[in-house]
Amino acid sequence: MGFGYYLYGIFPAPGPNHLVLTGLDKQPVHSHAIDDFVFLYSEAQQERYLASRKNLLGHERVLEEAMDHGYRTLLPLQFGLIIETWAAVQQQLLEPQGDQLRQLFDRLDGRREVGVKITWEPDRELEMLMAENASLREERDSLEGKTLSMDEIVRIGQAIEQAMESRKENVIEEFRTVMNPLAVAIAENDPLTESMIYNAAYLIPWDTEPSFGEKVESLDHHFEGRLKIRYNNFTAPFNFAQLE
Repeated sequence: MGFGYYLYGIFPAPGPNHLVLTGLDKQPVHSHAIDDFVFLYSEAQQERYLASRKNLLGHERVLEEAMDHGYRTLLPLQFGLIIETWAAVQQQLLEPQGDQLRQLFDRLDGRREVGVKITWEPDRELEMLMAENASLREERDSLEGKTLSMDEIVRIGQAIEQAMESRKENVIEEFRTVMNPLAVAIAENDPLTESMIYNAAYLIPWDTEPSFGEKVESLDHHFEGRLKIRYNNFTAPFNFAQLE
């Protein structure tokens, strides 16, 4: 049997059938039903898969293509999951957690995940902060040319840092105010880069995505090019398919 089966995700029965999909290592993707669960899998060609960009995108592409064919309710599985036998899936996953999986299917039925990632230019924001904050600007200017003690350097640094943090929180709060009421659930994740200030996923009713996207676009216009907003309107619901 080689290295076993590489798993992509779980669908409620009858699940995807007769789809022509290509998985990792260019292997054909198949479906396998156990009770009322259907697993998408391909033959594993490696004992362990490196979490490279190519492999991660390949994993996600299989799920997104299945969704694109109309199989919208799914539980995406964590990248790199390889099993040796279907009996092991039955014993280790379905028997202890089958009821939770069914509850997740109910939660995700008719809903989709979308994501918003916001980045800004810290140097530019600092310039804008100084232009807008007269007292902070005057304090900074008054210290120019002077020999500063460590306490003075720390104090002015902290004041600027706090003002920048407040500036960031104001941006985030505007997004929360507009976007959160449109979502059934929200997952706020850690920023991925130093310039990223917000990284959120939203679970929304499937058919409301166009209006959600319009709100993102209106916020982009509102901030007049200050922010770079990456909006992903089609992705497997990784953030909302977590077993407790």
